[in-house]
Amino acid sequence: MIVTTGNDVAGRVVTEYLGVVRGIVVRSPSIAQGFLGGLKTIVGGNIGAYVEVCEAARRDAYQLMLRHAKEMGADGVIAMRYDATEFTPGVTEVLAYGTAVKLAPA
Repeated sequence: MIVTTGNDVAGRVVTEYLGVVRGIVVRSPSIAQGFLGGLKTIVGGNIGAYVEVCEAARRDAYQLMLRHAKEMGADGVIAMRYDATEFTPGVTEVLAYGTAVKLAPA
């Protein structure tokens, strides 16, 4: 499946707009990740434990979005974006979304 942040797919014609697709996950760091991340905030720098949580959340949200697009019969997703919202301290929603489309053969 072709996924792009652009509004079209180079060399392909969008033949049908199927609608908005999304993948949503809600995550918080594990106790160990929270502890290690908390220690790292004292000394500064990149917080690897938190990076792992963020990357996993984005990956999972992306995969859910792709599954939603496939269920709609899409060949691609255009205008793909990520968004994140903190519900409570340490609990974050990650949303991957875009427009599912049908594409003419190349």
